[in-house]
Amino acid sequence: MSATEVACRIPDHSDIYSDIFLAQPKTIYEAINHRCEEDSLRGCRITTFLELYPLVCYEEPLRFAGNLTGRSIFCSGLSRRAVDSGVADYMPSTYCDLPAQVREYFNVDVFLISVSPMDRHGFMSLGVTGAASAEYLKKAKRIFVEVNRQMPYCAEAPKVHISQIDALCEADYMLPELDPPKIDDVSRKIAGFITERIPNGACLQLGIGSIPDAVGMELKTKHHLGIHTEMLTDSMIALLESGAADNSRKKLHAGKTIATFAYGSEQMYKYIDHNPSLAILPVDYVNNPYVIAQNDDVISVNAALEVDLTGQVCAESLGHKMFSGSGGQLDYVRGALMSRGGMSFIAFPSTAKNNTISKIRPVLSAGAGVTTNRNEVDMIVTEYGVAKLRGRSFGERAKELIRIAHPDFREQLQFEAVKMGIML
Repeated sequence: MSATEVACRIPDHSDIYSDIFLAQPKTIYEAINHRCEEDSLRGCRITTFLELYPLVCYEEPLRFAGNLTGRSIFCSGLSRRAVDSGVADYMPSTYCDLPAQVREYFNVDVFLISVSPMDRHGFMSLGVTGAASAEYLKKAKRIFVEVNRQMPYCAEAPKVHISQIDALCEADYMLPELDPPKIDDVSRKIAGFITERIPNGACLQLGIGSIPDAVGMELKTKHHLGIHTEMLTDSMIALLESGAADNSRKKLHAGKTIATFAYGSEQMYKYIDHNPSLAILPVDYVNNPYVIAQNDDVISVNAALEVDLTGQVCAESLGHKMFSGSGGQLDYVRGALMSRGGMSFIAFPSTAKNNTISKIRPVLSAGAGVTTNRNEVDMIVTEYGVAKLRGRSFGERAKELIRIAHPDFREQLQFEAVKMGIML
């Protein structure tokens, strides 16, 4: 049937769910928006994760409050304003734990998913998404599917069978591509501090952004790297195609790249399509610290918005205003530190807003969420060096962090540290 007909099968007062990024069915979203504009959908809520396509509940939440409300598990730019204005909701979650929450707490009336074309056995691959989709499929009362002819068929990924589906529409649109981040001199310098510590044969998790991408580019001279990551990025595809990464030394899934979702370029999507050397699996497996730690020399590289002098990391909010979400940062911090030879890096430029704000602060901003707690943080990296925090006291941590802060802020940070009683 058409996407409009699919959307018309969503009952009023439904709890609707979709998964991350490219799992979201663009044409069904558009049809849902149209139903809201016609006032023919009433009392529904949709729960989203890193929104990729517009929804009226985030764009004009007050106007459509009686039709559709939004709840985000990880904000993108499409939902951030509505969440921070209090007209859409936010649900905190460690990414690894999300499928368990689906099982135990979510009332999934309708699950929406974009998939690849059906194979001759009636199965459709969930394409570039493992994430929590398999659990949503088990829990959902109704499953509505968009089959996009451009969606890659991942050889080893969760599947949905035609017999499970309540309604289906077909689409043929190019998958959105993630613009490559601009890698500046600061990002390159930070990446250099990290890559010089990464041994041959290390197993990588790289987050999103210019610094992880710069790390990926710097690693092309390494050998026998492995990939076990939350998000598959173009920098990882470059490592695989250059031969720097071959997954040969991984203890778990040797010879195979493991991720829970992918988002990047058309080249990446072509690489994934029917590639037997790659698996996109559920997040409660891929992000499970005990699974991650089965590989040796796990290297985790993630970002932060600010860090305090005791080592608390905020990567999700600006004060009490949500910017993104917890995601899988803590999953990989834990997994890396449990891995033999593993290291976790939280990396970011030392300042924001043209050097007017230090990202290393005496205390986190009021209301800031602690993404990685100070008991589990390992290394903090800025363009001024690496601060090793694990195994060190408050005073030792403060000295290390002040050393890698921007020079304009070091004196004030030291004054505050003494005032707080954590440094003499």
